[in-house]
Amino acid sequence: MRIIRDYQFVEQRDRGATVAIGNFDGVHRGHRSVIDLARAAVPDAPLGVMTFEPHPREFFAPDAPPFRLMSPEAKAHRLEKIGVERLYQLNFNHALSSLSPEGFARKVIAEGLGLSHVVVGADFCFGKGRLGTAADLQRFGAEMGFGVTIAPLMAYSEDTVSSTAIRTALSEGRPRDAAAMLGHWHRIEGEVIGGEQRGRELGFPTANQSIDGLHPPAFGVYAVLVDVLDGPHAGSYQGAASVGVRPMFDGEHPNIESYLFDFSGDLYGARISVALVDYLRPEATFDGLEPFIAQMRADCDQARALLDAL
Repeated sequence: MRIIRDYQFVEQRDRGATVAIGNFDGVHRGHRSVIDLARAAVPDAPLGVMTFEPHPREFFAPDAPPFRLMSPEAKAHRLEKIGVERLYQLNFNHALSSLSPEGFARKVIAEGLGLSHVVVGADFCFGKGRLGTAADLQRFGAEMGFGVTIAPLMAYSEDTVSSTAIRTALSEGRPRDAAAMLGHWHRIEGEVIGGEQRGRELGFPTANQSIDGLHPPAFGVYAVLVDVLDGPHAGSYQGAASVGVRPMFDGEHPNIESYLFDFSGDLYGARISVALVDYLRPEATFDGLEPFIAQMRADCDQARALLDAL
């Protein structure tokens, strides 16, 4: 997959694509239905996705609580896995945000990227002040020479499949409901960072990752599937993970610590992807290390049983 970040400097091979437009946070089932429509619209054209970095919500409200389901790198990884060939990861800045809806259609889609066809969701808004609608984009496309398909919203049970609904499920400790809307396990992907070595001292060495900038799932213990994406230990493992602030040790900064079953090795610096499968229990404090270790053993036994049943 090729990543293009500037619509004003585009190689000829990256023009003429059929592209789904949106932020695609989570790359959920609704997003993939939009991407599938783009794939079918012009089958011989490169399949692309247009998204924006930073996310417009981050640009306009940088101090708001974190809301993203995945980092830009994790999103690109997921999009590549489903066959996207061009990722137009445009730099969302003052100049881009100031374009009128017509200016965005002309300068970015028609002239800058030279797209052949675009697909957007029925609730798509664009241009300065989010004044442009999907219907406006269809009108501009007819005038400027690119096709436009409007994708209907996808329903899950009685709720619309959306990043917001997925965040709610994760906040409430319902990772399987989140996975049903995503079409895949919710994953936290990133580099393994150094910790305080307490897990190793207790007999449960963990791979620690930051969750900075991400929407935090319910704090507590999870059954997880871990993919080590690079390095000598690359592969897939079962495990148990703790998400939160480690109240037993007066922690303050939330992260995720994953204990990989039947694993021995050094993962520092490796990139791993941790899938949240089942929520086992909330964070807790214990009257000493012995009951704490006993609970961790029970958590691991429960996680093994759940993961073996998948």
